[in-house]
Amino acid sequence: MQKECPECGNKIFGRIDKKFCSDGCRNAYNNRINKDSKNLIRNTNNRLRKNYRILEELNPRKKSKTSRAKLIEKGFDFNYITSIYTTKAGKIYYFVYDQGYLPIEGDYYALVKRDD
Repeated sequence: MQKECPECGNKIFGRIDKKFCSDGCRNAYNNRINKDSKNLIRNTNNRLRKNYRILEELNPRKKSKTSRAKLIEKGFDFNYITSIYTTKAGKIYYFVYDQGYLPIEGDYYALVKRDD
């Protein structure tokens, strides 16, 4: 029984478990299937990446302090985080992956990096 390539429909020759007729068809198929089909997903991931880079840049020594104005100036979006951590004392840290921030007095934030 001859199998057909799921991308272009050509007949497949070679190994019995081969799924595509060529590397080009395999790549095109996987790119089409795995692309972010919704702009929402792509935009969310881009904002998370940007927030992460900003926190990483402002926090090179794993602990630092910065102002809200500086974060906003660099393009930080407070609506995009990956997790929230509440301490036993009730302090709430907001994280973008392993980079986090804690609102402190005034319009300042303590920046932290979570250990692995």
